[in-house]
Amino acid sequence: MEKAISKPVMAEKDTDSLSSKRSLSPLEEFDRMIEGFFERSWMKPFFKEDLIKERLGFFGQHNPKVDIIDRDTEIEVRAEMPGVDRKEIDLEITEHAVMLKGQRSGETQEKQDEYYHSEIWQGAFSRTIALPVEVDTKHAEAKFKDGILTITMPKAKQALRRKLEIK
Repeated sequence: MEKAISKPVMAEKDTDSLSSKRSLSPLEEFDRMIEGFFERSWMKPFFKEDLIKERLGFFGQHNPKVDIIDRDTEIEVRAEMPGVDRKEIDLEITEHAVMLKGQRSGETQEKQDEYYHSEIWQGAFSRTIALPVEVDTKHAEAKFKDGILTITMPKAKQALRRKLEIK
């Protein structure tokens, strides 16, 4: 009869540990940690996710959300800026980029029976948006309505699209 030989076995590293889930961005890591904290059931009665998301708005992303539309003769950039006063926006354009800077502030109040909650917030943002083609900065226009900044820039003459016949 053969004897069984026992060898020590090393435990494998836990690949699902928190350290293996580190993101490249410190802000993403912080966001993940905060979300994990508020997912705990004992915190749920105190956590008003909708209120926090509403207050953070685009500051949860630290930058306004942007759409870039490439039309035949122009480029249009739309930026979401809820709660921002038009006077607080600094807008600069070059032939290749749009630079947005600004300040947002506000206050929310919530009253229910004997409960009263009020918060004031403010924060700065800055974003540079690379444009897909060169634009004519002299004929660019910007409008701000209902929290949406719309910048329309004609394409530079050399950047205009045209059909090319294949011979």
